[in-house]
Amino acid sequence: MPPADTGASTVVVDASAPSSSVTTTAAPAGAHERLEPGRPGYRKMSFALFAAGVAAFALLYSTQALLPAISVSYDVSAGQASWTVSAATGALALCVLPLSALSERFGRRQMMTASLTVAVLVGMLVPFAPSIGWLIALRAIQGAALAGLPASAMAYLAEEVRPKALIAAIGLFVAGNSIGGMSGRILTGWVAQAWGWRAALAAVGLLAVACAVAFHFLIPKARNFTPGSLNPKALAKTVATHLGNPLLVRLYAIGALFMTVFGAVYTVIGYRLVDEPFSLPQGIVGSIFLVYLVGTVSSAAAGQLVARLGRRGALYLAVSTTTAGLLLSLADQLASVLLGLVLITAGFFAGHAVASSSVSRTATTGRAQASALYQSAYYLGSSAGGTLGAVAFHAGGWAATVSLGLLAVLGVVSITLYGTRVARAERRALIPATR
Repeated sequence: MPPADTGASTVVVDASAPSSSVTTTAAPAGAHERLEPGRPGYRKMSFALFAAGVAAFALLYSTQALLPAISVSYDVSAGQASWTVSAATGALALCVLPLSALSERFGRRQMMTASLTVAVLVGMLVPFAPSIGWLIALRAIQGAALAGLPASAMAYLAEEVRPKALIAAIGLFVAGNSIGGMSGRILTGWVAQAWGWRAALAAVGLLAVACAVAFHFLIPKARNFTPGSLNPKALAKTVATHLGNPLLVRLYAIGALFMTVFGAVYTVIGYRLVDEPFSLPQGIVGSIFLVYLVGTVSSAAAGQLVARLGRRGALYLAVSTTTAGLLLSLADQLASVLLGLVLITAGFFAGHAVASSSVSRTATTGRAQASALYQSAYYLGSSAGGTLGAVAFHAGGWAATVSLGLLAVLGVVSITLYGTRVARAERRALIPATR
């Protein structure tokens, strides 16, 4: 969840208007002073949401670096083991929209607390799963529980933090997502090397417990939340409107396809690196996820790329970078594989940043739902990429996984080219009207 595991960053809350899925009554202006740096509660709130982000994304991807060990332990294929990741991300994708709507009725703080509590409790059971089926089922429950956190956190920040401090507050939460996703994978790799994969999952569970406890005691009570009555018809209408917008649908597809590449590569890379000719130990394989830091840089640079090249130009550059990385990773030299991962990661995060930011700019109403739909597509892409990439690896090795990634990249190119043609046709149609 961003980073690849930064899914939270795709949820953009319009603080000036209530969600169209509920009926709300706006709080009186200035009824409660909002948080900002230097005021009581801001630092506690920042640390609380940072801890929540670490816990959520450490749990969400906790099995990804451990898949080779899980395969051996349960005597299952890479494709079967990959469901321990895909079930969690798939369940999150399916539940993020309804849970974000429930937070409108029951409160952001309550939804975040419930999500973390359930996910952490399940996380303490995960290391004791007696079979691959039980492990997949527990991971699906965990992913569904975690779906209540990202959208609720963004909405909480929009309501409780002064606008001028909002970007910094959201940035810290997203940083927690990234650090949680990366550190969880690294932690599991080294613990598994010493004590086995079950101990590694227990270590992530304990990390999440500590973060959840910190969140519970630090998060300030919501003072500007006004509960609304759930309106399923309004929600369905808003969703249908967004799905009827061709540009939004193209952006959802681009996000899903980029994440298909990323999910496939990072689900399978462990299998390749523990095997010949590399034969790396589990701890080193887990440390490969430090490459995620490249994504932080490329995400931050996405705005400048769009300013210079335009949205489609930035997407073409992201696609080219990802393609170069996929091709480089085919070599049997470790340096080439690592450079390939760097390029894949940079290209993915840049493309994801462009697509996700375009969603909030394209949607004129119901921006929270538009972004939640993007997040759903994004995590469905992760789920599909992880499973299909592992199946391809089992059938034809790393080259087959790369082929799947190149096919997804071709999909992004086709959609972007089609969007370019549509934009040109629209401009030509407007020329006579301006004369």
